[in-house]
Parts: sequence; C-alpha cells; structure tokens
Amino acid sequence: MYPSVKKVVPNEDLTLTVTFDNGEEGILDLKPHLDFGVFRKISDYDSFRRVRVAFDTIEWDCGVDLDPEFVYAKCRIIART
Repeated sequence: MYPSVKKVVPNEDLTLTVTFDNGEEGILDLKPHLDFGVFRKISDYDSFRRVRVAFDTIEWDCGVDLDPEFVYAKCRIIART
C-alpha cells in the first residue's frame, strides 16, 4: 500500500513538495507531463498553484487529479523523519 498525501506545496518551477503520512517528503516534477491532455489545464503557474490535498492524493480546482500511486512513485524523496 502506498502512503497518503498529507501536505502539498506548489513551487514556482512547476514542481510540488509533497509530504506523506509515513514521514517522507519528496519533490514531484510535473513539467514533463504539462504538454499533454488534461495537464495542459495546469501548465501555467496561476493554475498550477491552486493544488490541494484531496482524500489521499492531490487535485486542482480545474478538475485535474493524480493517482496516489503515481504521486508516490514519481516523487524524488528528499527527507525522511
């Protein structure tokens, strides 16, 4: 089972700092995905920064959301507590 997202912070470089319920913190780089499909909706920083935690993953107010397994698998872990 994957850890749940507890906190998400958008960064100006179109990455997210994500904190998980297992104490890990990681950086999720979404830049490679922002030119495709629904991700175009969050390709500008004004839209991108409207990210929030929803249940055990993240979503944007425009309807874009990410699979929680994707979030954890693609995060580069930078800290463990």
